[in-house]
Amino acid sequence: MSESPPLAPATRATRLMFFISGIGMAGWAPMVPYAKARLGLDDATLGLVLLALGGGSMVSMPLMGWLTHQYGNRRVMGIAGLLLSLALPMLAVASSTVMLVAGLLYFGVALGALNVSMNAHAVEVERRDGRALMSGFHALFSIGGLAGAASMSLLLALGCPLWMCALAISVVQVGVVITQYGSLLSEVEDTNAAKASLRMPQGLVLLLGLLCFISFLAEGSMLDWSAVLLRDVHGFAAASAGMGYAFFSVAMALGRFAGDLVIARLGPVWAVRAGSSAAAMGFLLATMLPWPAFSLLGFVLIGLGASNIVPVMFSAAGRLSGTPPAISIATVTTLGYAGLLSGPAFIGLLAHASSLQAALVVVAGLLLLVTMAANIVRRS
Repeated sequence: MSESPPLAPATRATRLMFFISGIGMAGWAPMVPYAKARLGLDDATLGLVLLALGGGSMVSMPLMGWLTHQYGNRRVMGIAGLLLSLALPMLAVASSTVMLVAGLLYFGVALGALNVSMNAHAVEVERRDGRALMSGFHALFSIGGLAGAASMSLLLALGCPLWMCALAISVVQVGVVITQYGSLLSEVEDTNAAKASLRMPQGLVLLLGLLCFISFLAEGSMLDWSAVLLRDVHGFAAASAGMGYAFFSVAMALGRFAGDLVIARLGPVWAVRAGSSAAAMGFLLATMLPWPAFSLLGFVLIGLGASNIVPVMFSAAGRLSGTPPAISIATVTTLGYAGLLSGPAFIGLLAHASSLQAALVVVAGLLLLVTMAANIVRRS
């Protein structure tokens, strides 16, 4: 049996894998208008095409839980990271709608594989270290997202061809995988969970997944509806309506950087209770009060509050007895992504039936359910 690498390099390597996942996912956003113009897609067709990305992730995640359990986190992370590095260049040169859909499906599969394996690996690093680390790992995903979107936008503004911009991000991803692969943990050290037979997830795994569904739904509602709320309800100019999501994103990144300390001080149960309550209060401030400053404060509270719910849930899923961590993580991640993908449509249907404010108040109510169920992270 080969000796595992020291923990400090493994921790660094895990952070960098989260970073390249974030940079790859966000690097696609500035490319969307180019794909739309190149292929002559209307808004409706583009919307349908973009579903392929989420669909690929949703399909791959349950399978990747099994593969990670069978072949190890490191091997799946390495292969998935290399496969992910090919996605943006493929999308940059897609010359037909069929090629774009195929590229997005491939992108989704690779992204889902990396997300499941890196979170399962992060659970093992955190378990060996004995400290809360998951929020810090997710903070690097957020920083990668900011870096990916910003670097792509900057390169495009400087006049670089789209394929060259995509290739630049690809080179970064390949460099991280090659240099960090040897520092990743090659084995899971203990546990009955690691040796348990595979079976359908049950009970606490599904409940954790449901709570992640709610948290991801809240995050998705910010991405798609925050600007609409500020423009149509609170009277912001169209050019400044994006401020709400910017405030939310920065607050979430800051919350995740501080999250490991917060979780260590409060414990996971109270971290979830405080976070979900703060996020619910943020939704109420953003929707119910007419003053712009309170709306923006609401977005900050949502970002800070939601920042550490998912990392705590993932850590809890990885500690469940009787279920392999990779399977638990795959289940929770799949249900979480379902919330992220279905959230905008859910909010839209509720807003159509009543109003956007009422729909977002429903999200606040769902977050309070997370508050009431927070004790699950102790029992798991």
